[in-house]
Amino acid sequence: MARWLVRTAFNAIWMPCSYHFYTLVSLAMATRHLPVVGGHPVGAVSTLREDNWWLGPLVTLGVFSGFVVYVTWAALQGEHYYADPYLSPFYSPVVYTDLTAQGAAPVDHAWFGAWPAWWPGFLPASPALFILMFPGLFRFTCYYYRKAYYRSFVGSPPGCSVAPITRRGYKGETGLMLFQNLHRYALYFALIYIPILYYDAFLALSKDGQLGIGVGTVILFVNASLIAFYTFGCHSLRHIVGGHDDCMSCGRNTIKYGIWKRVSWLNARHMNFAWPSLFWVAFTDVYVRLVSHGIIHDYNTWN
Repeated sequence: MARWLVRTAFNAIWMPCSYHFYTLVSLAMATRHLPVVGGHPVGAVSTLREDNWWLGPLVTLGVFSGFVVYVTWAALQGEHYYADPYLSPFYSPVVYTDLTAQGAAPVDHAWFGAWPAWWPGFLPASPALFILMFPGLFRFTCYYYRKAYYRSFVGSPPGCSVAPITRRGYKGETGLMLFQNLHRYALYFALIYIPILYYDAFLALSKDGQLGIGVGTVILFVNASLIAFYTFGCHSLRHIVGGHDDCMSCGRNTIKYGIWKRVSWLNARHMNFAWPSLFWVAFTDVYVRLVSHGIIHDYNTWN
């Protein structure tokens, strides 16, 4: 009995004291700036890594820059974006159509008919100016793409365990980057474009009143599907579906939980759909443009 009392008193007194003693020693060592394991090395883009860490940011810089340049060029053309029955996704849906432009959509394909007379002459008559605003904003503010162009264009940091290029600390989505918070609102518009793209793909199953299928039809369906998978895997959508619940597994048999599980599956593969959808939407526009120019022949069941 006496031995048990001594052991109990020892644990009650010594254990708290030893814990506080260890805490004080740790704080004292930290204030003396003793060497620690981890963290970023000092100096611009300095690192202890031995792999080619710069290859990923470099490829992202080149590919993303090339995509932005091509999309800007394609959007300003205002022609050769339609090759019956294929419509480029950069111009979908067609708000107005310029009947004087080559390879433009017919008037019955446009929501508001022919191009308005009040449109300023110094601006290109391109329906893409109305279309790319919201999909472009949605993709540019995407959580995955933020990581991509922060590393590639800003270099903050250019890679894991690599010192940033500049000494300015990361301040989050504040200041100039405050516009990144528009992502959740751009999502609602991006969701509207998915059925529109599928509608264009279904229209491509008919030409001159005759049902059929062509290579362009398959390309349009693949494009709509990739963009749908990319959009449905959005972090903001996952938050909308189940971000307000503390316990999703508590309702395993509910429809909401099933939707959340499927969105989470796509969210875990967000990067896997981000780049293929980016490549494919540009490839789709190139394909329609080349068919409209007559440079390549579209193999289909109509001819």
